This record gives sequence, C-alpha cells and structure tokens, in this order.
Amino acid sequence: MSSVPNGPGTAAGNLRGIGWMILTGVFFVGVSGVVRHLGTDMNPIQAAFIRYGFGVVLMMPILLRLDTWRPPKRIFGLYVVRGMMHAVGVALWFFAMARIPIAEVTALGFTAPIFTTIGAALFLGEKVRARRIGAVLIGFGGTLVILRPGFEAISMGSLAQIAAAPVFAGSFLIAKKLTDTESSTSIVAFLSIAVTLALLPPALMVWRTPTASELAWLFLVAMLATAGHVTLTQAFRSAEITVTQPAQFLQLIWATLLGLLVFGEQPVLWTWVGGAIIVASATYIAHRETLGKKARATAET
Repeated sequence: MSSVPNGPGTAAGNLRGIGWMILTGVFFVGVSGVVRHLGTDMNPIQAAFIRYGFGVVLMMPILLRLDTWRPPKRIFGLYVVRGMMHAVGVALWFFAMARIPIAEVTALGFTAPIFTTIGAALFLGEKVRARRIGAVLIGFGGTLVILRPGFEAISMGSLAQIAAAPVFAGSFLIAKKLTDTESSTSIVAFLSIAVTLALLPPALMVWRTPTASELAWLFLVAMLATAGHVTLTQAFRSAEITVTQPAQFLQLIWATLLGLLVFGEQPVLWTWVGGAIIVASATYIAHRETLGKKARATAET
C-alpha cells in the first residue's frame, strides 16, 4: 500500500484514477467521432498533419517553458525516431477511422499494450514469462474474434488499424526509455513537434486547400486529444495501471453508442467479445508488470 494517503494503491487514489480514465475515454472517443465525421474527403496524412500542427499551437505555453531546446545527440535521435513512428501510426489511424466502425477501431486499438510487451522483450531486454506469453496469445485471439478471417472479408481499414497498433507500441517503448532522463513535459512537447515535421513532406505531396469547416473540426480534434493526454497522465499518476486498464474497456461502450446514435453503425457482438478478451489480456500483462516492479523495488531495498 502506498504511503501517500491519496496516492496510487490507495482506495481514494484508485477511485480518482478510474474517474480520470473514464474521462480520457470520453475525450478519445470524441476524437474518433470528429475524425469519422470528416470522412474520406481529406487525405489522412494531411488531416493528421493539420491535427498535430494545431496540437503544437495548443502546447506552445508548455514549449516555451522547456528548460532546453537542445537535448543530447542520442536523446535527440530517439525523439526523431519516435516522431517518425508516431506519424506513421497516426496516419494509419486516420485512414482506419474513416473506413470502419468506430467500435472496431477502438477494440483493435486495445492491442497496443500487447505489442508493447513483445517490443519490451525484443528491444529492452525485459524477461517475458510463460504466463505473459499466454496473455499475448489470448490477446491476439481476441483480435481474430473481431476480424473473423475466413468468415468476414478483412477491410483495408481494419488492416490499417492493426498495423497502427505495433507502431504506437514502438512509440510508447521509446517514450518509456526517454523517461530515464527526460521530463514528461519534454517528451510530450517534442513528440508534437517531431510528428508535425515528419508529416509535413508527405502532407505537402497530397495537399489541397482545407475548408474553414475542416480546419474547425481538426482544431476540435487537437483540443480533445490534448485534453485526453492530460487526463490519461492524471489517471496513471493517481492509480496503479492495473486499476485503470479495465476502465479503458468503457471506451468501447462510448464508441459503440456514438457509432449507433450519430452514424447509424449497428453494434457487432463479436467486436464486444473480442474487445473484452483483448482488454482482459492487456490487464493481466499490466498486473504482471506491476508485480515485477514491486519485486525489483523490494530487492533493491
């Protein structure tokens, strides 16, 4: 139990963390709804570039407070690689969001923690026990439940979202590495700049003049996404990740309701079943990670 009265591990801290995570889900589903409303009229790369460009504007007060704009060469390289990876993931997500139901995008997005576990073993040297391997396989089983290959044709939108998950996982792993030396403020700020710059060349290649309405909607996307990242940080700060992880499943509820009420997307049972399997798998992985951290902390004391 945490020694901080309202910190992670306490009843008050966990309850507050769940509340922040629920709010995070509302913000991120709002992002999905706006992007879906924009549809396929604008190239996803251009839409992603404009969204992150607005994000840089919104984060300008934070950027101006950074201690340094010249990180060490090795750290700068990590920022660049992460920005390029995240840019690819965002473009894929925008592509998927305009083509498949919001609930399916949300459910498939839950696979990112599973890819993070695989990446941590491959690139960070973290040990993966048999139980974690089993959880990863179960998570992929949940993905197959959603896609039902052989029973349903797998759309390009679904493939794009599946491809986005490991890319986002790679971005998260680099962020995890950066936390060893860099502040969370610097990590978030440089991500916004790096993604915007990485998307600029391909965006110029497909550029068309956006309408005032499109700019307004994309600015709303940037505001909702920025708010979502803030509340997500608060959730992780307030509660243990094993507590907040299951609350992410509520995003599937909000996404399904949004798709049904606004876009007339009929909910699919297999999306719910597969999403539940994936979230359960990701929650177990988070649980094992928490136990591992506690064991290492005990050994060091």
